[in-house]
Amino acid sequence: MAETASTNADMKILARQGVEEGFWLRAEKQSGGVGRLGRKWESPVGNLYCSTLVTCRSADPAPSSLSFVAALAVHEAISAHIPHDDILLKWPNDILVSGLKICGILLEGSGDAVIVGIGVNIAVAPQLEGRTVTSLFQEGADRNVTAALFLETLAPIFADMLAEWRQAGLAAILAKWQERAHVAGTRLSTSDADGKRIDGEYAGLFDDGALRLRKADGALIAIHAGDVHFG
Repeated sequence: MAETASTNADMKILARQGVEEGFWLRAEKQSGGVGRLGRKWESPVGNLYCSTLVTCRSADPAPSSLSFVAALAVHEAISAHIPHDDILLKWPNDILVSGLKICGILLEGSGDAVIVGIGVNIAVAPQLEGRTVTSLFQEGADRNVTAALFLETLAPIFADMLAEWRQAGLAAILAKWQERAHVAGTRLSTSDADGKRIDGEYAGLFDDGALRLRKADGALIAIHAGDVHFG
């Protein structure tokens, strides 16, 4: 479609109408795109704005862990289109290229399904307050790469990752994620529910995907949600 408020919102409507897993919805532009924690997601023409639907099954891993599936799929799709390998996953579902944010992933529940919204900067790196971002074009991608072409790369990769998530289990997905993430010992900071800063070192992931953070006193704590920053 040419323009919509939000592909995630549209996909929720389609989910109620019975659209099947594997369907992708893409818009050229969004007027009301939303990122994690309710932040506005800038949506200029030229970038990818899309959503898909995953129907939750009783034997599936926790639905929230689909964020790792999505991040791995986007990481692989980006890797197919840029001429260098400085592509890093940052917990929980950021993809950084040359140290800069290039993608947004938002999961939302809808009945027995999860809507997976993905935005990737293809042609434009919109200015974001407090953040420095990049785009595929800035990172050397062929200028013939369009949002539609990128989705053609992404969709089958996502399907393969989703199948692995179901068949091999979450542990296999988390192992792949950690191979592509910041190294153990990387200094990270986050905040608790009261906004108090927490500093520590990245020490891997817990079995459920929670961030394992080692504090200065050696204590290991689990971070289940929130923003994480380097340093």
